[in-house]
Amino acid sequence: MKNLTILAFLGLAAVSTAAQALEQPQLVFKQREQGRRLIQLSLTDAGTWLSEREILSLIKERVPFMDITDHPFDVKRALNDASKKVPVKTAYESEAGRFLEALDTSNMENNLKTFTAFHNRYYKSSWGAKSCAWLLEKVAEYAEPLSDRLSVGPFNHSKWNQFSVIARFNGSNPALDNEAVIISAHQDSVNMWLPDFGRSPGADDDGSGTVTILETFRTLVDNGFYPERPVEFHWYSAEEAGLLGSQEVAKQYKEEGREIVAQLQNDMTGYIGAHGQVIGIATDQDGVSLKLTEFIKQLVNAYADIPFVETACGYACSDHASWRKYGYPSSFVMESAFEDSNQHIHTWGDTIDKLSFDHMKQFAKVAVGFAVELSHERSDV
Repeated sequence: MKNLTILAFLGLAAVSTAAQALEQPQLVFKQREQGRRLIQLSLTDAGTWLSEREILSLIKERVPFMDITDHPFDVKRALNDASKKVPVKTAYESEAGRFLEALDTSNMENNLKTFTAFHNRYYKSSWGAKSCAWLLEKVAEYAEPLSDRLSVGPFNHSKWNQFSVIARFNGSNPALDNEAVIISAHQDSVNMWLPDFGRSPGADDDGSGTVTILETFRTLVDNGFYPERPVEFHWYSAEEAGLLGSQEVAKQYKEEGREIVAQLQNDMTGYIGAHGQVIGIATDQDGVSLKLTEFIKQLVNAYADIPFVETACGYACSDHASWRKYGYPSSFVMESAFEDSNQHIHTWGDTIDKLSFDHMKQFAKVAVGFAVELSHERSDV
């Protein structure tokens, strides 16, 4: 996840804006040839061409950004709140009970120990390629008991080797086959000083979210989850580079005409801030859907044992923004209010000893509720 700092960062580089680039196609080619990327810092920002060094400075300054070089932005589409199939209240707590009871923090701890043992999980490093292969193997292992109605596979990215991972529970109602509910996290990590070679265990960012939804996935499989509409689990590559992996996935789904009922991003779920255990719910209107966000509050009240706190995380602070960008209902939960979150991220100090697996379990409970509640076709929408 990328943190929020208020500063006039665009003054750091005398580079061309997207508006100028659109008027001069040859300039776009020149900027690409120079290795620059078109970086967006707000919903209404046309973008600025930045070098790799300048992008790394954004990460160091904890400025959230979206790399829109290969993904042109449509503000009108991004502001569309297509939450027409999101219910207004919870109704399936009893069905979810068997999944909740089987959640096991020891699985999260063991998986996170393995995941953080990779030197880093940077999307362009050899370790990043190895870590996604391990993750795919683990998801496939967990999926085996329901292999007749579950698919697991890589979503390959042509410009880097770390693929995203997608697992899909097929639905029981063929009429809903083009729909999907998505629960997601990002698998990559970054060392803000030496991204390619520096140690970056990424225990919290976002190893915690990765193993949280992995345990959610496991308990659903082991206890025979059979949704009405398809439910998918996504682990994205290259979030730290400007949401590159999730943008490619969302773009393909849009091009295929897929209908996404709701998406929930889990990014940093393990650190307990100074104000105690809470579930942070993002309310930034340029990144989340308001109706879906209200339903997330209902889920926390019904499924978690701790309260929620509303928080703002800034534009493009995690992968939910990619889904919002393509006009889909998106939401985002994190470990605390944004200002109270883990300050060791993007360094070698983002380690397991600073985290609570009991805290992660609360997010797994909410994710179970999200999967069960939204997998049903509802009339109360």
